[in-house]
Amino acid sequence: MTQSARQLLDRIRDEVADDHGENRFVPLVEAGTAPLTSIGALAAEELRIVPGDWRSFLTLAAEADTPAGRGFFTTLAQGEALVLPLLDPLAAKAGVNPKTYRYQPGCQAYASYVAWLALNTDPAVAAVAMLTNFAAWGQYCGRISAGLQAHYGFTPDDTAFFDFFATPVPELEQQGLDAVQAGLDAGVSFDKAVEHVRLLQGYELMFWNTLADLA
Repeated sequence: MTQSARQLLDRIRDEVADDHGENRFVPLVEAGTAPLTSIGALAAEELRIVPGDWRSFLTLAAEADTPAGRGFFTTLAQGEALVLPLLDPLAAKAGVNPKTYRYQPGCQAYASYVAWLALNTDPAVAAVAMLTNFAAWGQYCGRISAGLQAHYGFTPDDTAFFDFFATPVPELEQQGLDAVQAGLDAGVSFDKAVEHVRLLQGYELMFWNTLADLA
């Protein structure tokens, strides 16, 4: 039986589900014990990550051979464009000046790997890596938003960056599945997909736990 994009994605998610340990930062925000400056650090790190991901997604869109792949990565790039203006106000609210902030390698590893994927993998395989990461990233952002509003006096306007990613977008996931399916139909090899997902999720956890160490 021919494997569908949904079957491939579900299998990989199950395979890597318990590989990376726990996010130590989000519970600190939920409990109100993370210093406010750690939120500022997050915003400052994202001010470097978001433009990098934006370029990586545009690169993947340009490299994609199918309309589905081009559409998916173009939509991701547009999302980065929308959230970038939300980061300077978030850093200011948390009392961190991004111009004097020193970037942490553990926080920047994720974006570096996204750039590696853009240059070294088929866009359909990269789409699998991005799709498998969406649910966890969105959940973390939703929990941070709730913690900031509950314990730090943040308003919904202040948490707009997190709320953007916390809001489910079924149409975007379907675009990604269409991109993966187009790759499957074209005979693209997904043999390395699990490896890419493991690394990407590991680097994301490194991002959060580096912030926890700063806290």
